[in-house]
Parts: sequence; C-alpha cells; structure tokens
Amino acid sequence: MKIKTKAILLTALCLTICGMNAAYAHSDGETYILKNNYKTFTVNDKVVSQKVQFHDRYNNVLVGDMYYPRSMDLKQKHAAIIVGHPYGGVKEQSSGLYAQELASRGFITLAFDLAYSGESGGTPRLTVSTETYVDDYSAAVDFMGTRAFVDRERIGVLGVCGSGGFVISAASIDPRMKAVATVSMYDMGRAKRQGLNDAVSKEQMKKNLEAIAQQRWLEYEGAEPRISVGTPKEISENSYNRTSEVTKEFFGYYRSKRGSHPNYLGLRYTSDASTMNFFPFALIDMISPRPLLMIAGENAHSKYFSEDAYQKAEEPKELYIVKNANHVDLYDQMDKIPFDKLEKFFKDNLK
Repeated sequence: MKIKTKAILLTALCLTICGMNAAYAHSDGETYILKNNYKTFTVNDKVVSQKVQFHDRYNNVLVGDMYYPRSMDLKQKHAAIIVGHPYGGVKEQSSGLYAQELASRGFITLAFDLAYSGESGGTPRLTVSTETYVDDYSAAVDFMGTRAFVDRERIGVLGVCGSGGFVISAASIDPRMKAVATVSMYDMGRAKRQGLNDAVSKEQMKKNLEAIAQQRWLEYEGAEPRISVGTPKEISENSYNRTSEVTKEFFGYYRSKRGSHPNYLGLRYTSDASTMNFFPFALIDMISPRPLLMIAGENAHSKYFSEDAYQKAEEPKELYIVKNANHVDLYDQMDKIPFDKLEKFFKDNLK
C-alpha cells in the first residue's frame, strides 16, 4: 500500500452487498486498494456480518459492517448499538470485535469507518475533522433508525478510545442516542492541547499553535502537508529504551499480528489546531437523564479522561474500573473486557 503526502483525490468507490474494495487515486495517477478480506479477531459463525453504506451530512460515503445473530428474526424490530473505533483505527479491529460480541448477545450492531479513513469516503484522505467525526455518529443513527428491523427508540452508542470522546460529544446534542458507553475513552482535544497527563504548559501550547500557523503559510504556498504519525511502523533496538511505554503499548497492538490490518495506516494530516479546539465534555450534562457508562482499565494511562468526564456528567452515570487492565488491553482481550457489564447496561436501558 503506497501512501504519499499529496492531497488524495477520490476517484472510485466500488461497493457490493457482500464485499467491497475502495480504490483511491493520488493526484499523480497512482492508486492503492483498501482491503477488507479479513478481520483482526476470530469470526463468530453464529453472527452474520453484512457490508453496508450510508452518508453523513458532508456527503461522505461511510462504510460499515452490520452484525446480528444468525437466528434473529428480522421481521421484528430490535435494539441496536453503534460502535466506534479508536482514533486512527478501522472497523476490522477493536470496534468490530465489540460489535460482533454484542451481536452474539442479541443486538443488531454497526461498526463503521469514520470519514476520510478505512473504507469510508471523504477527501483529502487521512483528514482529521472532529466536527465530522461527531456528526458521523448521528449519521449512523440516521441509517440504523431507518432500517425496518431496528427500533429507532432503542439505539445506543459505544465508543472505544478516541471515539469515546466523539460519541459523548454526539450524544450531548443528539437525544436519539438512548444509552451511551465508552471504553478506554480519550479526550483527543485535551490530549492535543496539553499532552498526556497535561504535561504541556500554556506557553508551550502557544508555541505549538505558532508553529502550526506557520506551517499553514507553507502549505498554502505549495509545500507538502505535514503528516502526523500515530503508531510508528518500527521501533529499533537502539531506540527501544527511549520509547515511551504508551507508544510501546499501542505498537504492541497496531503493529503486531494481534491488531495489524492493512486499512490501518497510523497516519493523519496534521490538523492539531482544530483538534485542540475540541471539547467533547462541554455539554456532557445534556446526556442526562439518559444513562452513561464509562469503562477504563485500572492501569490505563488514559483513565483520567474517563474520571474527568464522570465528574462533569450528571446522573445516571457510572465509572467502571477493570482490574489489572491497561488502555489497550480493553481493545481485544476477551478475558478483561467486561462484556457482561456492557450487555446488561444496554439491555436494561434499551428495553
């Protein structure tokens, strides 16, 4: 898969009901194919996975996998759960695992790629737009709520990692989301503004914004857009001891057989200024009286994001801490993910 830093022009999006490859062409005519021939988790034969597509209000085509029990009667209406992937991730990774498992427990679920990434449309490719991401969850509600077999009054949302912040922001302004859950939630705005554990001072933040502003001049005049690398492809033996434990944790998932997928690029166009201006908890109190469940690992470097959101939220709310779990453990470790807790939460609140 060859990626360049030039703006990418969407030239074709070929979909079928059973499978899809999305072909994108660069401005120099080169193309690459996004693959969807496997998932990073074991497929459950008792659950149907069906490729679907819908659009957001920016006219981006969003592509997802809908899951439901093979034994489900689709002539009846059922509760549905929309599942969001980690920031930079794709639906074939952790969000698909969550969607499949919750489907096996009696729900219709949808895991989809956010705009500008994975199999979904949107240009330039790899764009970061928190406003678009938030709207994409409402777009997913639009889609699910118009399926004949979904009860539009019983739709819940679940966000993993960065999507935890996106679904909270979306649910704050979209009352159609009747139950809201997050796992290993990240406040991407705070992380970009202040760094992990708020290590970036206000003065350094101003310097960062000045550098971003100067980069805009360069790009407007024709320079290559800056690319932000999420998870490095390699960690050399010489640099291993100098690499942060957080980076090693993500590397152990995204760059290993455990979580690697060809649609995951680990790259983003830099839009740090707009992301810094993202405050997902600004209206979190508006979710009440709809229930909010936040799940975080006891040893997760990101736990403080969920703790902060919990303090800002109004009842009914719950912060559930998973013992002996870090941030990435809750991406795919079946012995640590509290699926029984999630099942009960959604069944109780999507009656």
